[in-house]
Amino acid sequence: MSRRTLAAFDFDGTLTRRDTLVPFLATIAGRATLLRALTAESPRLALAAVGRGDRDVVKERVLTRVLAGRSYADVEAAGRVFGAKLIRSAITSAGRDRIAWHLREGHEVVIVSASLDVYLDVVARSLGVAHLLCTGLVADERGRCTGQLRGANCRGAEKVARLRALFGDDDVELWAYGNSRGDDEMMALAHHPVSVRRGRMRRPTPGGS
Repeated sequence: MSRRTLAAFDFDGTLTRRDTLVPFLATIAGRATLLRALTAESPRLALAAVGRGDRDVVKERVLTRVLAGRSYADVEAAGRVFGAKLIRSAITSAGRDRIAWHLREGHEVVIVSASLDVYLDVVARSLGVAHLLCTGLVADERGRCTGQLRGANCRGAEKVARLRALFGDDDVELWAYGNSRGDDEMMALAHHPVSVRRGRMRRPTPGGS
C-alpha cells in the first residue's frame, strides 16, 4: 500500500487571522444577546483561558445560552451565508497558497477545527479540502438546537483522535498547521509541524520537513 500524505490545518488563527465562532454567533443572535451570554459565563471563561477550567463545558454553556431553541435549519442557513463570507474575506493568502501547494503535490487536505460544521462545510468545499473534522451541534426531535455539542469538541487530544480515525492503519506522512495550545497534540503527531503566527507560515521544503 502506498503512503498517504495528509495536510491537517487548524482553522481559527491558522487559515484565518482571528476567531470565527464569536462573530458567527453574533450573526445568529445579535451582539447584545451574545454579550449577555459571554458576560454570564465570564468567570468560567477566565478560568478556562488560564487552564483552570473546562473549555469544552464553557463553550457548551455559551452555545446553549445563544442557540438553544433556535431552528437548526435556520442556523445551517446562516452558516452557509457566513461560510461564503469567510471565503471572500477571512482566509489568509498564506493559507490559500499552502493548501494549493499541497493539492498540487497530490496531498489530501484536512481541516481540523473546534469551529462549527454549519459554516466550515462551505469553506472546506470552496477550498477543495477533502476532509472536514470539526465540531457539530445537536438538534432535538423538533429540529431545534439544544446548544449541546454533537460528540466531543474538536480540540486538543480530540484532534488526534479524529485524525487517527481518518487514516486508520494506513501509512501516513502528516503535515500539521496550528497556532495555539489546542493544536499541540496534533502538532506532536505530525512529521512536519508548522506553527502559524500572524498569518505567516514556514515555507515548505520539497521532499522533507
